[in-house]
Amino acid sequence: MSDHGATVREYDLFTPEALADPDGLLHRVRAESPLAWLPQLDAYLLTRYADVNAALRDKRMDSANMARVLQRLTPAEQEELAPVRRSIEMWMGHTVPADHVRFQQLLKRYFTPAMVDRLRPRVREFTGELLDAVAPKGQMDVVRDLAYPLPANVIAELLGMPVTDREQLQAWSRDILPIFGDGDLQQLRRAQRSMLEMHDYLRLIAAERRRAPREDVLSTFMAAEAEGIVTEDEAVANCVLLLFAGHETTANLIANGLVLLFENPGQLARLRESPGLMPRAVEEMLRCDGPAGVVGRVTTEPVELAGSTVPAGRHVYLALMAANRDPEVFADPDVFDITREGRRHLGFGMGTYYCLGAALARMETDECLRILLERCPELRPAYETPQWLPTAPIGHRLGSLPVTF
Repeated sequence: MSDHGATVREYDLFTPEALADPDGLLHRVRAESPLAWLPQLDAYLLTRYADVNAALRDKRMDSANMARVLQRLTPAEQEELAPVRRSIEMWMGHTVPADHVRFQQLLKRYFTPAMVDRLRPRVREFTGELLDAVAPKGQMDVVRDLAYPLPANVIAELLGMPVTDREQLQAWSRDILPIFGDGDLQQLRRAQRSMLEMHDYLRLIAAERRRAPREDVLSTFMAAEAEGIVTEDEAVANCVLLLFAGHETTANLIANGLVLLFENPGQLARLRESPGLMPRAVEEMLRCDGPAGVVGRVTTEPVELAGSTVPAGRHVYLALMAANRDPEVFADPDVFDITREGRRHLGFGMGTYYCLGAALARMETDECLRILLERCPELRPAYETPQWLPTAPIGHRLGSLPVTF
C-alpha cells in the first residue's frame, strides 16, 4: 500500500492461530501497531481504546455497509443479488448519515425507557415458557432453546407479529446471517429469498397498522409514513434490520455471557449469592465478549488515525473487542470480574451510531440469566469446549451451547 507509513504493520486475521485466539492476536496488534493494515480485507484496523472511541465519534467516519461479501461477486451475481443490496442500503447505520439520523430520531420515539420497562414482564414470561418447555428433559441447547427464541419473541412482539409466526422469523434471521460473513453464492441466494419473503410479510402487517394502529414499531413507522418522514420501503427494510440485529445481538450476548460464567465458577457462585450484581455482570459480559466485536467505517475525507493519515474512501475496522481489553483503561483486562465498576466499555459503540436497542438488550439478558440461574441451581455445561464459529472479519459466535440442569 502506498498510502500508509512504515509504522503501520500488516496482519493476517485468517491464520489458524488468529482464528483460534482472536483476543491474543488483537493484544499483539494493539501493542505493536496502533493502526494496522489488513491486506486480505483492503482495510485498516484500530485496536486501542482511545483511538476506537475517537473514531466512533468522528463525523468524518461513515458507517460502512457490513455486507462487503456482495462487493466481491461477479457483475452478473451482483445484478442477481441487487434486491438484497438495495434493501440493506436503506438500513439505519448503512445509509448516509442524514438518513441514519432521520431513522434514529424516529425510532427514539419508540425505544424509550418506559417501553423497556413495559416489556420486562413479557421477557420474564417468555423466559419462563422457554424453560418450561425443556424442564422435563433436564437438558437443553442454550443457543437453540433459549438465547435465540427469547429475543426473537421480544422483537416479534415489538413489531406486532402473531405468536404463531415467530419460528418463521427465527428461520429468516438465520438465513440472512451469511450476508454479514463470508457466505457462498447459494447462501446469499437463500438470504435474498428469505429477506424478500420477510418484506412481503411485513407489508401485510404494515397495511393492517395503517388501518388500526397499535403500540408497536410498525405503527410508529406507519404514522411517520403518513407525515412524509419515511417511505414504506424504508420502514419495511428497517424492520428487517430490527428483526435481524435485535435478535442476533441479544442472543449472542446471552450465550457468550453464560460461557463466561461457566469459565469463571467463582464469579458464577458470587452471582448466585448476590443476584443484585446481575446488571454489573451484564456490563462485564459486554466488555469481555460483547456481540459486536468489530464495526466498520469508511473515511469520507483524509483522517488522522493513531498518528497516521488515512485517505478518504478507506475502510477502517474498529475492534471494540480489543478496545474493551485495553490495559491502559481496564485493570487486569482479561479478568472477568462481575464487581467491576463503571460503564466505560464500548460494547454498544458510541456517538451517532450508538446501538438504539442497548437498554432493551441489557434488560433481556439481565432477566433471562437471572431466571435461568434461579430456576436451575444445578446448571452446568455439557460440553468439553464451546463450539465457537468464526465471524467476519474477526471474532466468534456460538453454534450451540449444551447444558444440563
